[in-house]
Amino acid sequence: MRKGLRDLVGGVGDGEPSSSSKRKNVYPPIEAFWLPPAEAAPVEAKGSRGLSSKLLQPLKFRRSSEKRRSLKMAMEGKHDPKEEEAVDALREMLFLDCQLPPKFNDYHTLLRFLRMRDFDRPAAKEMFLKFIKWREEFRTDAISKEFKFEEREEVKKCYPHGFHGVDRYGRPIYIERLGMVDLNTLLQVTTLERFVKYHVSEQEKTLSIRYPACSIQAKKHIASTTSILDVGGVGMANFSKPARYLFTEIQKIDSNYYPETLHQLFIINAGSGFKILWKALSAFLDARTLAKIHVFGHNYVQELRVIIDPSNLPSFLGGNCVCSEYGGCLSSDRGPWNNPDILALLQVISSADEACDYDEEESGLASEDAWLDNRKIQALEEALAETKTKIEALETALEDTKVILREVTQYIDDLRT
Repeated sequence: MRKGLRDLVGGVGDGEPSSSSKRKNVYPPIEAFWLPPAEAAPVEAKGSRGLSSKLLQPLKFRRSSEKRRSLKMAMEGKHDPKEEEAVDALREMLFLDCQLPPKFNDYHTLLRFLRMRDFDRPAAKEMFLKFIKWREEFRTDAISKEFKFEEREEVKKCYPHGFHGVDRYGRPIYIERLGMVDLNTLLQVTTLERFVKYHVSEQEKTLSIRYPACSIQAKKHIASTTSILDVGGVGMANFSKPARYLFTEIQKIDSNYYPETLHQLFIINAGSGFKILWKALSAFLDARTLAKIHVFGHNYVQELRVIIDPSNLPSFLGGNCVCSEYGGCLSSDRGPWNNPDILALLQVISSADEACDYDEEESGLASEDAWLDNRKIQALEEALAETKTKIEALETALEDTKVILREVTQYIDDLRT
């Protein structure tokens, strides 16, 4: 492995030691166990329609159904047996407490919380419950549906940021140019509270649209983002009180409520001023996040090209893309999530999932009632068995008492005679 790539994997550019070099529990990329499963012959479901009825379906419909199933399998990925066991255990814990909304009952969501807590199930459960409470208090569902950030374009002029393309694995790329942020202008065109809501709405879009669209294009499960932070010109003067609030609030939200969605973060153009600032910033980050961050000076282009094809890398980062028709790469939101064909297919899959979720929710309610009834029956059976054991013990004691009484009676009769 050449030197540059070694630095990328485990350290800071320009030969400096990383601030995150302490030992940590670092797992493989979150998609590592979610590779497409090996193709297998379809198994006829019990009670499903026979071959003759399937042959009566139009060929185009059958092919489209098979394509959807194939894509769905690729998007879902292969489950690691040990991780699936942990997910099932966490799911049961939450179900017993009636704290498992159907929307977040899926394998991948629960696995993210388990991984964030090193598979400590009670800790993952506590984190998940806080996540559900936060969503209710912050009204996250309403934000993703109703929140309109009309000042988006004005904000991007004074805070350049945005999604642009995918890395070589297929993950979405997110870019920020912190050295070009004009915080005073930002606070004139929006408020910190609205910017935080905007950030949450973008996170929701990434989970619900960007990752699934990337999964369809890559034909494998995509569940995390590759991020690039250009900090050229950033120093202590940039770390004002509003900047500290924005950084800590967004970091808290991402770490606590969108865990395990960062694949890697590349901090580039780090000068001496930023390196001083980094010591203060890193104190706000957990060890797992720090392990994913790689800091580089000005020699970063070749390192980024190892991870990202030049066609997906903006020209200002050493790539070939300019997105002139959109007014620049950070205004384009370029990616498979804007491909009409992928979005149409995603809508079909989503509609089918919603229908299945509705059926599962209805059957789930019935199952929950049946489960509670079974628990009551089980409790009664246990109480009955315990009572039966006590009765048998009393009967044995009664028989022993009868024997003793007969012996005492015989003894008294002997004395009388």
